[in-house]
Amino acid sequence: MKILETNTKPSLAIAGTLLFLSGSITFMGIITGEVFYPSGYTTSVNDISDLGGTRPPNSIIHQPSAIIFNVTMMLTGIMIIIAAWFVQKYFRKWIASLPLGLFGLGLLGVGIFPGNVSFYHGLFSMITFISGGVAAITSLKITSPPYRYMGICFGLVALVFLFFANYFIPTLGSGGTERWVAYPIALWVTGFGGYLLGMRTTTLHS
Repeated sequence: MKILETNTKPSLAIAGTLLFLSGSITFMGIITGEVFYPSGYTTSVNDISDLGGTRPPNSIIHQPSAIIFNVTMMLTGIMIIIAAWFVQKYFRKWIASLPLGLFGLGLLGVGIFPGNVSFYHGLFSMITFISGGVAAITSLKITSPPYRYMGICFGLVALVFLFFANYFIPTLGSGGTERWVAYPIALWVTGFGGYLLGMRTTTLHS
């Protein structure tokens, strides 16, 4: 791999760190929100975003689960948006950085507009899921095997479960199906962060 200018090398460290942390924080934030949610919450029936607020007309908001979930989404959204900027600065590939940035924007919107804000929450949820799946796939432009193929697989899994959700809901429930959309993307983001950090180490020692 060609070594880029010295002033671009920190971009890999920043992007990798932010993406790795955002994926990790996403999982831990969701888990913590579930821990504090009252009994009756199940991963099969309940959507992930029910932690922030359930859908109208009889919306239910439980604290501290709501604040934990909403802050988690906003924080990770901001982190991913910043990371996308540094990914673009280093690789100069809009096809990879733009979907990643939209993914971060979607997460930020999900946190700002919880599930009880039905229209905007639904809009930003779709932005999150679609752009996240696409970002995992288009990362092939800036990654190498075997991680390139992992990104494609994780992105395809997320998009298949998103667009064919009605086929999976009878078996997995709406909550379980949504998790098959969200978790592959979160796993990919975490791995992508680690990939960039490893790539930085390789570049510095080339």
